[in-house]
Amino acid sequence: MALTKDRRTPMRAGDFLVLPVAAGVQIFLGALVAVDSSGYAVPAKNEDGLRAVGRAEEAVDNRNGAAGAATVQVRRGVFCWRNDTTLPVTAAHVYQECYIRDDETVRARDEESGAANPVAGRVIEVNGGEVWVETR
Repeated sequence: MALTKDRRTPMRAGDFLVLPVAAGVQIFLGALVAVDSSGYAVPAKNEDGLRAVGRAEEAVDNRNGAAGAATVQVRRGVFCWRNDTTLPVTAAHVYQECYIRDDETVRARDEESGAANPVAGRVIEVNGGEVWVETR
């Protein structure tokens, strides 16, 4: 129903998320975290259907737990990840998307192998073996 009077709409900064963790996974402190198609947090990896959400602010071991049995706190923002050596991100990628290789590495888009291209975020800066990526 549309408003008919003023409303105090709740707000939060959105820098932190608490997400349920997928079954059978371990997420390390500082890892790039993604959510799968069911909305469960997983360590980022090169797999279709994953969406990067930020950096793990804690370590979580749910290797023996059911989906949602554990949660992980994730921070959104700009983080420094390793640059892939096979498909490196370059200065030409600044302010464009880069892609997940694994939970600590980002890469350029893979156009040839038919590999998955899950987005890690937007490239802010490339510094040799490191890439600053905005993940929001």
